[in-house]
Amino acid sequence: MTKPAPDPAPTAPQFHGPLVLGPLVLGPLVLGIETSCDETAAAVVARDGDGRARILSNVVLSQIGEHAAFGGVVPEIAARAHAEAIGGIVSAALDEAGVGLARIGAVAATVGPGLVGGLIVGATAARAIALPRGLPFLGINHLEGHALTPRLTDGLAYPYLLLLVSGGHTQILLVEGLGRYERWGTTIDDALGEAFDKTAKLLELPHPGGPSVERMAERGDPARFSLPRPLRGEKRLDFSFSGLKTAVRQAAEANAPLGEGDVADLCAAFQRAASESVADRLVLALARLRDRFPDLADPVLAVAGGVAANGEIRRALTALCARDGVRLVTPPHALCTDNAAMIAYAGLERLEAGDRDAAAAPVRPRWPLDETAAPRLGFGKRGAKA
Repeated sequence: MTKPAPDPAPTAPQFHGPLVLGPLVLGPLVLGIETSCDETAAAVVARDGDGRARILSNVVLSQIGEHAAFGGVVPEIAARAHAEAIGGIVSAALDEAGVGLARIGAVAATVGPGLVGGLIVGATAARAIALPRGLPFLGINHLEGHALTPRLTDGLAYPYLLLLVSGGHTQILLVEGLGRYERWGTTIDDALGEAFDKTAKLLELPHPGGPSVERMAERGDPARFSLPRPLRGEKRLDFSFSGLKTAVRQAAEANAPLGEGDVADLCAAFQRAASESVADRLVLALARLRDRFPDLADPVLAVAGGVAANGEIRRALTALCARDGVRLVTPPHALCTDNAAMIAYAGLERLEAGDRDAAAAPVRPRWPLDETAAPRLGFGKRGAKA
């Protein structure tokens, strides 16, 4: 593995003094590393003198080109690409922040959930930086990084409701405090991002599937094909997208061979069905939030994960929140998809809470954010990871 060039180890390494950058005074700087899937990322985050979180750098190297020919992420290719890139990405993040390793006060890395090879690369690189310098190493749950992103971007106070939508996870969570997460709903089969990717592959659209489906949907008629809204009207807060994906396949087969207009209409119908399914579940979740916290002055629905960048879903949630008098927080696109700024920020919150030594923390390919929640097993095969 390529590693950053070592700096001389400080004699008293636990913390460094405030760093002055222009008009800002920053406390301990946290270097974050993210390698859970197919992005190699590093970032530096700190707080300014007013207590606001500041992203000093956020560098992301995508592996889309390496995996495009396979229509999805190949774990072995991903791990090798992480190993080749991690040293340069860390150096680029430090350069962008204008600091050297001697100014870093702690190192955070994703240790789960994700692809085990990539997790090992990132965690090993982070430990190689932290341990010789006596710095705290913070093993971060990737999902916690997403869950705390609205605090990084908008300074949200606890509690708030979170919709986490990504390639591997679709969940509704109550974020009540650091390390205090209640899973109110999850998918019983496919995650929403996975359904987007499989729909794209079925319709022979390029990888990554989510953006490809969204681009085609812009030119399509969502009313042409009648697709189901799975679990609509049910009282539980879980999701199901396998049946929706199957309905798209059946419609495609019934109208084969497909022209470009057919593909655009199918994408538009799929995206509309998915967004309305999500909104249907959140009506109940927001009612539950109000029942749980009747005196909450500023109820918030935050959205995180790569699918949160989808414009149709954002519009549906914007309308829902406007109708229900709830504030919607959607981080910028670059902080919805996998990135290291969210990992560095989660590490910063952990550091401020007193976490110091997680150097022995193993990587965990499966790591639910709410470890007390029972798996939701439906007719799919992936409920155990939710």
